[in-house]
Amino acid sequence: MADDVAGAAADPGAAQAWTRAARDPGSAEARNSGAVGAPGTNDQHAAVASDLGSPAAVGARLAEHDYLADAGLATAIFLALRTQRPLFLEGEAGVGKTAVAHALAQILDAPLVRLQCYEGIDASQALYDWDFPRQLLHLRAAEAGGVDDVDEIEAELYDRRFLIARPLLQALETSPCVLLIDEVDRADDEFEAFLLEILSEFTVTVPEIGTLRATVPPVVIITSNRTREVHDALKRRCYYHWLEHPDFEREIAIVRARLPGVTQRLAREITAVTQSLRSADLLKPPGVAETIDWARALDALDVVGLDPDIVMTTLGAALKYREDQQRARQLDVGQLVRQALAEV
Repeated sequence: MADDVAGAAADPGAAQAWTRAARDPGSAEARNSGAVGAPGTNDQHAAVASDLGSPAAVGARLAEHDYLADAGLATAIFLALRTQRPLFLEGEAGVGKTAVAHALAQILDAPLVRLQCYEGIDASQALYDWDFPRQLLHLRAAEAGGVDDVDEIEAELYDRRFLIARPLLQALETSPCVLLIDEVDRADDEFEAFLLEILSEFTVTVPEIGTLRATVPPVVIITSNRTREVHDALKRRCYYHWLEHPDFEREIAIVRARLPGVTQRLAREITAVTQSLRSADLLKPPGVAETIDWARALDALDVVGLDPDIVMTTLGAALKYREDQQRARQLDVGQLVRQALAEV
């Protein structure tokens, strides 16, 4: 891996291939994506780092797209790009893991391809499948037209036009792009092993067609809510970062960035209450996403400042389980609000 990075630095032309493909979809770099047997390069991610020359530059660019990253996350993104590794983001739900991929796609001016993982997902749902209805229609049309060459018909049936590209193949054929593999902890162990193979070479072999290779490998973001432990083999392939809930001032800034119409007072008060709820014994503590949703709901109600009654009537914006809402009421929401307001 170190040799790959050094090679990219020593070859400015190769190091700028990712950027050329991003800025000019008609360039050779972009056109060659997905070509059967096309030679791939593993050092072209370094081009991204040429535009994002430091963790501070990454943080500044993220902020331009309303994602306020701390120094740790900005450094993780920078190093993942520089070392050409997938970025594995783990943390509680709602802390902004998925939003990293969206913001990065905007920064790179590249399409975002998302693979949403779930229990039972397999390779055909993530990689490719054949369009059997269209193949059957083509077969019937060939028979009606009097075509009787079996080899010719078979070759036509397994042409690229009948191949349905699922997210992983879409990412390999779209240059450049950001590939988001979301909530990988929901998938099973076999799917993890499959992902590891794909992410190692960024190639796919379709027996009927040949090898499809990404000319410009995608920037990969993998997220996990840690509902189960992901195997070490996949994590070792990635740059790992645990995403914490933001501190008080940064969470206020996030709310104001996402919802410019919300007043500073309301942003401070709702953030204070949300962070107080996180310290309670809840099944699903509210994340940053819930803070934003709650602030949006209160703003829609033209609420200027919090009081216990409005908190009680809008708890559904932040707490998604009945047991958590009951727990919040047992905590005396009025006292919680007064305590939170006293702290700000």
